Amino acid sequence: MGTKGAKLNQESILSAELLSKKLSAIEGITMKKMFGGHGVFHDDKMFGMVNSKGNYLLKVDETNKSDFELKGSVKHSRMPYYEIPTEIFDNQDDLVNWARKAINASK
Repeated sequence: MGTKGAKLNQESILSAELLSKKLSAIEGITMKKMFGGHGVFHDDKMFGMVNSKGNYLLKVDETNKSDFELKGSVKHSRMPYYEIPTEIFDNQDDLVNWARKAINASK
């Protein structure tokens, strides 16, 4: 998400609030402050994050990784998370579908 010990900033907070609203169609989603950003959880399993810069990322596995790669998404360091492409984030139905796939990848 960010650097250990990084301070939570307003950009990350606002981004996490926006993501939470956009994913409100999925029950059981919670946010937890972590390393200057937020972890995004579904039933206590982390499936996404908002980093300290306010970027949105979702967890990938072999079932959804190609979706992100085809859109030119950037991988987060060594972790199995990729940035959500803007065109997906801006489309409510697509975002919810991609989030559901990320939830499945976190199980």
